[in-house]
Amino acid sequence: MSKKYHVLIMGASYGSLLAAKLGLAGHSAHLICLPAEADLINAEGAIVRMPVKGRQGLVEVNSRALPGRLTAGGPSGVNPADYNLVVLAMQEPQYRLPGVRELLDAVAKSRVPCMSIMNMPPLAYLKRIPSIDAQAIRAAYTDPSVWDSFDPATITLCSPDPQAFRPPEDKVNVLQVRLPTNFKSARFVSDADTDILRQMQADIEASVFETGGEKIELPVKLKVHESVFVPLAKWSMLLAGNYRCVQADAMRPIKDAVHSDLAATRAVYNWVFDLSMSLGAKAEDLVPFEKYANAALSLLTPSSAARALAAGAPNIERVDKLVQIIAAGQGKRLDALDQTVALVDGWVAKNRAKAG
Repeated sequence: MSKKYHVLIMGASYGSLLAAKLGLAGHSAHLICLPAEADLINAEGAIVRMPVKGRQGLVEVNSRALPGRLTAGGPSGVNPADYNLVVLAMQEPQYRLPGVRELLDAVAKSRVPCMSIMNMPPLAYLKRIPSIDAQAIRAAYTDPSVWDSFDPATITLCSPDPQAFRPPEDKVNVLQVRLPTNFKSARFVSDADTDILRQMQADIEASVFETGGEKIELPVKLKVHESVFVPLAKWSMLLAGNYRCVQADAMRPIKDAVHSDLAATRAVYNWVFDLSMSLGAKAEDLVPFEKYANAALSLLTPSSAARALAAGAPNIERVDKLVQIIAAGQGKRLDALDQTVALVDGWVAKNRAKAG
């Protein structure tokens, strides 16, 4: 009988997808989120809808019907030492908010293993890659100091490849998956910490979901990799697709950002791919362009970063700026990336001026 883990997940939107997978595998999770989300999740469960190969429509999973227990609450009064693993599932700018900041610091000092599923890699994680100048990249973070208490050995990064969103017409406890790919995590420095992830991987792999009297296998698995570079596969996707949704006056869907000029997209994608290789990645750690371009055909809305800017957000995750700084440290630059960074900078400046 495998050990059942207790997981603390900071962020209930994207975090509820991983929580549902863990719950189905018999592990328990506690989500840190806003009061309205917590009340709804505790009363009605977290609801995740996902496409399943060979089935019509979406399969709905309610956390209350799963073997593992899912609860939710605010950041105060939480002791990270009560958990086997902490998962970071908020957007990077949120970690500096009152309450959240203090909890993140407690997580760092507890030395409980911590796995991020953010698009923006935690600063402490990038210290595990010697070819990256950890001082130079501080400029890409909303508040880099929130990562200062972490020992890089206790933090890992998981590429958040599955695409999911909160349908605007539904309650805030509903998450819809539109691209049911896998979470791909790098190992921790320690074998003992990595073993927790491997056990979760095996349990998720073995789990089945019962619907309408039928047992089915749900997509979205956790895959644990030896290479520290595997989660960097997301960078090519973000720079070729997500951030190129941002236009001067409006936002475009990821599909259009990728497919309206495939040659231009391929050039950006492969440039970031090559940058990752120059940092130490191997080709097999990364995702080839054709596979990504094919997946992007189903991404019919703007990226979350683009939607946040359009809604007036004064801060978003700046993977575009992070990659630009890392590239400069390697003596590399790309006009198309500089243009994207300038467009995003423009929206951020406009939104901050409005927020005043």
